[in-house]
Amino acid sequence: MKTPYVPHIFGEEVERKLTSRLGWLTAGVASSIPWPSLDICVVYAGDEYFLRGTKNGDSTSPPCITIACNDGGVDDAIAKIYRFTSILSWFEGGYVDVSGYIWGSHPILYGGRTVYSSMGIAGDKSFNCNHMPIVEQENVRKALAFWREGKRLDEVHDSYAFLSFYKVIESQFSDGKRKAEWIAAHIDKLTDRAARRVAELRAAGTDVSRHLFDSGRCAVAHASLDGEIVDPDIPEDRRRLSKDLVIMEELARIFIRDELRVPDSRSLYRARDRLEPWAPLLPPEVLESLKKGEAPDRASALTGHIVSIGLWPDGPIPGLERMTMHADAVESGVVKIVLINDRKTILLVFFLDYRSGRIHTNLEDGGLLYGESKPTENDVKAYATFFYKVFSNGIAELTCGENEPVDCEVVIPVNMMMTISAEQAIADAVERFRDENGATNDPRP
Repeated sequence: MKTPYVPHIFGEEVERKLTSRLGWLTAGVASSIPWPSLDICVVYAGDEYFLRGTKNGDSTSPPCITIACNDGGVDDAIAKIYRFTSILSWFEGGYVDVSGYIWGSHPILYGGRTVYSSMGIAGDKSFNCNHMPIVEQENVRKALAFWREGKRLDEVHDSYAFLSFYKVIESQFSDGKRKAEWIAAHIDKLTDRAARRVAELRAAGTDVSRHLFDSGRCAVAHASLDGEIVDPDIPEDRRRLSKDLVIMEELARIFIRDELRVPDSRSLYRARDRLEPWAPLLPPEVLESLKKGEAPDRASALTGHIVSIGLWPDGPIPGLERMTMHADAVESGVVKIVLINDRKTILLVFFLDYRSGRIHTNLEDGGLLYGESKPTENDVKAYATFFYKVFSNGIAELTCGENEPVDCEVVIPVNMMMTISAEQAIADAVERFRDENGATNDPRP
């Protein structure tokens, strides 16, 4: 499944985009995931989704999602938001569910009926759904839609939440027998609360798979005078469904994760090959050798490429947009690269670990160079921005040509800590340079 780079746009650029055209649809959403405090534009699958921040001047606003929409295109626009909220719910491990929508010439906030949200508030730039999977198969789209619906109803209406989770699996089979076989085969793979509930049912002599269908799915979906139903007025019926809900939810989760192979943010973090965008920079046989943990001589093919260094989500750091890459050493599938700017006044070091698909920043060996050219104030600011932002757990991104950025592992300082903000540390570094050298930005030696 494709998990491409998802640009996140913050600040004034978002406002410019929202005022650049007429025709917008805004959907109010109920959410359990941390919602941005300020407006953010997420570029996903070719469309721009504006997650409207909860800060609105001195007051707060309900969570909303805005998308460009021409008059007459409401159904297409809201369908895109439905699909977007489905994958966002799964990816972030919660729910984002549309409660209503409004169309207008300007991107107004949704002011419809109030809905329950249990969201936290993300920081100004901490919201991140980068590399969220692109859903292209219709059956996967349906499964995620039912998952979103089930998560929204969980703890609100257990009976319908149960039915929605059941439909995650039921929607994937045209043969009821094969569906039942899949459920029966995966019941023993459940863990924690779900496994304990299975043990309780089996201890009572209950066929769990049959029980989920008869006393769960059918009892919720159907009603007759003589058939089994979930009676809303019978406390025991409600308790039974509530206990069984955890089984159905975990089975639905396993199906989406293992059968449909849709990653969430946590599983993707563990599995994603960060270096995949740079695969074209090496001959295929060299790349394969590195992944095996070998040390091929032709890793030197990396030398000479121009790399731009930035910080997520702000983009390139001024002064580090054109760094020349040099393959310095290779051992056991790890390539040490050195990046140097055109004037040879800034040097940065990274390790490309092709065995695990990770890239690591080496803050200790980088720094300013004093050779034929002397560092300027701009060089000091560029290097200090990189160093202190990364030291403060910022995510460094390296971009080469038209390839997607590769993101570095977060640096966890050992036996070190900052007692001031990164911004203050950068300002102090520049001030020290001015005191020692006099204020200059003249790039000449």
